[in-house]
Amino acid sequence: MAKARHNGETFARPIRRLLVGLLLLALVALFALWRIDSPRVERIRAEVIDRVLPSFDWALAPVTGLAVMASNFQSYAHLHEQNQQLRRELQQMRAWREAALQLEQENAKLLDLNNVRLDPRLTYITGVVMADSGSPFRQSVLVNVGARDGVLDGWPAMDGIGLVGRISGVGQGTSRVLLLTDTSSRIPVTIQPSGQRAILAGDNTLYPPIDFLENPDLVRPGDRVVSSGDGGMFPADLLVGQVALGADGRLRIRLAADYGRLEFLRVLRSHQAETVDETGRLIVPEPREMFGPPAPAPESLAGAVDETSDPGAETPDG
Repeated sequence: MAKARHNGETFARPIRRLLVGLLLLALVALFALWRIDSPRVERIRAEVIDRVLPSFDWALAPVTGLAVMASNFQSYAHLHEQNQQLRRELQQMRAWREAALQLEQENAKLLDLNNVRLDPRLTYITGVVMADSGSPFRQSVLVNVGARDGVLDGWPAMDGIGLVGRISGVGQGTSRVLLLTDTSSRIPVTIQPSGQRAILAGDNTLYPPIDFLENPDLVRPGDRVVSSGDGGMFPADLLVGQVALGADGRLRIRLAADYGRLEFLRVLRSHQAETVDETGRLIVPEPREMFGPPAPAPESLAGAVDETSDPGAETPDG
């Protein structure tokens, strides 16, 4: 029995080698046939493909079905993720809506209680952006309003949402608006709700950094940033943007204005605040009549003494 088993293995090994050799030879012949560039061989190849491929449809059906199932599963997973994200955003929007309604009601109550009178001089003139002279070293735009429209240097410019920049040059019919992103732009801002004062410094990016912040621990990403009105440069409470954390770890501002589509700008007529020219006027009030007529000035007293005294009058001794 052991000898018969040994003879079977002896015959099986050469047959296996022969089959492998025939398979390799057939593959080489098929490769050579497929590489021959001849019209007759091309017709043979076409006939082989027509005869072989339809017969393998049953074998390709499971693979095609699995591919379709995988694609449908990926689409379903993507739709599920988008649905979850939309649900979260909807919840956030509902919370923001409730907060906005409460703030609107509170603001209306405070305005009514304080009898606030809004500044009627804070009007604006709208201009069309004519050209964008943005460059790596200077970022500004031109608008078609100028001196003939009463525009002055330093007036703030806004789009439909937030602050864009300020007027830095006025012509007869055009004006140049220096954007907040320019490296030479510096404006004082207030971060709400903490009330922190800071400086918005442009650096030619859409996310300018915040400098000279009083207490960074009180500022969080998402806080609202408005103009502070310090120095009389801009009116207070103009929307600038929101606080964001940059890739470098610095606190930056995500500007509310859409810098990618600046078509119309509102130039606010910002009137200068009253300045104190005389020292002491801020502390010493103007003389008012409280108990009778005001006291005469020292000059008038001196004049009265001169009029009563006569140089030619005789003295009691004379």
